[in-house]
Amino acid sequence: MQVVFDRPKALCDVPLHYCPGCTHGIIHRITAEVIDELGIEGDTVGICPVGCAVTAYDYFGCDMIEAPHGRAPAVATGVKRANPHLTVFTYQGDGDLAAIGTCETVHAAARGENITVIFVNNTIYGMTGGQMAPTTIPGQVTQTTPYGRKPEVNGFPVRMCEMLATLDGTALAQRVAVDSVPHIKEAKAAIKKAFENQINKRGFSIVEILSTCPTNWGMTPSEAMERLRTEMIPYYPLGVYRDTDVWSQ
Repeated sequence: MQVVFDRPKALCDVPLHYCPGCTHGIIHRITAEVIDELGIEGDTVGICPVGCAVTAYDYFGCDMIEAPHGRAPAVATGVKRANPHLTVFTYQGDGDLAAIGTCETVHAAARGENITVIFVNNTIYGMTGGQMAPTTIPGQVTQTTPYGRKPEVNGFPVRMCEMLATLDGTALAQRVAVDSVPHIKEAKAAIKKAFENQINKRGFSIVEILSTCPTNWGMTPSEAMERLRTEMIPYYPLGVYRDTDVWSQ
């Protein structure tokens, strides 16, 4: 019998700990598929800080390093500069990357560090119980905004791709989603391009992936997917915000 669908070699054969309906599993899979297709597993290092994916070292077959909360781009910078031949990626959530890690993210992009950042945006703090995140949408109910996020009180959300696209060191800033097969294919293509950018020494690449968090949103998996489509994508439009070869300008 011909095998038409199988587990990527770069993804370990172990059960995932994520909640039902969480799309981290989809993102893990397409990232592992890209690593397989590029044939770089033995020369790849992933960096995961605090967040729902804190135990991603259990799932990826490549070398993985734990980083302090928000500091993955700094750790990735050190690994890449010490070992330029390696392909280095960070895997970060919005509470990590866009809050405590904002400084590391912005300055890694400003320097044009030749690393790949996979940014999972589910508009909430997932692992720590559902507090408001920097990406929480106005009106969204969280544990710390029980009446909805009010910009006049809580400020406005941070749009990371739009902000990083203004920096000369950013080679790729693209926002994708994983709510449908076409969007999943686009997300995989974006991740692959981000890895290829690094291999070709083009500069800093970030792929922002709109994701779900059914548990902390208080929704079923199907309801969470619908919210991603009807609320998140309109507020965070999908698309390429910057695409250039930094070091050939």
